[in-house]
Amino acid sequence: MFGCLVAGRLVQAAPQQVAEDKFVFDLPDYENINHVVVFMLGTIPFPEGMGGSVYFCYPDQSGMAVWQLLGFVTNEKPSAIFKISGLKSGKGSQHPFGAMNLPQTPTAAQIGISVELLESLAQQTPVASAAVSSVDSFTEFTQKMLDNFYNFASSFAVTQAQMTPNPSEAFIPANVVLKWYENFQRRLTQNPLFWKT
Repeated sequence: MFGCLVAGRLVQAAPQQVAEDKFVFDLPDYENINHVVVFMLGTIPFPEGMGGSVYFCYPDQSGMAVWQLLGFVTNEKPSAIFKISGLKSGKGSQHPFGAMNLPQTPTAAQIGISVELLESLAQQTPVASAAVSSVDSFTEFTQKMLDNFYNFASSFAVTQAQMTPNPSEAFIPANVVLKWYENFQRRLTQNPLFWKT
């Protein structure tokens, strides 16, 4: 019914069924995993009014299982990408898996899927850092580029007293660069695609 995919690894399409409505995938060497994809295989849909909550479980420093809600899959949303790299030091949340044991190796984690009513899924709050960034990579790149340009240009700032006359160089006042930076940042926040118009 479910599959799990980590980049650079084989697809896992046979979860371990630990209860009638609960499934688990083992994630060996989880500390080297940034994102995980959980998806329905398309062979068996959820029963009407049901969906699956997706959890990430890893051992804390004392070896105890820490479970964190990542999100959901449903018949209408049969796949999801979750970022797990930032979760390895977070707090656990309530979960339906009881006191399940983790694999014996300290570098193994698990993805758990619990089949539940859609109404109860809607009332649960996934850990915020598990969502893949809603800011597209272009917007993120542009923001980093703006910061880098401003910091680079500012590193050359000199006072008028420090300037030496050089007829072949043009000087741009630092406040002009700062004004451009702030305007571009404001416009990017309002509409990341403003530059296309």
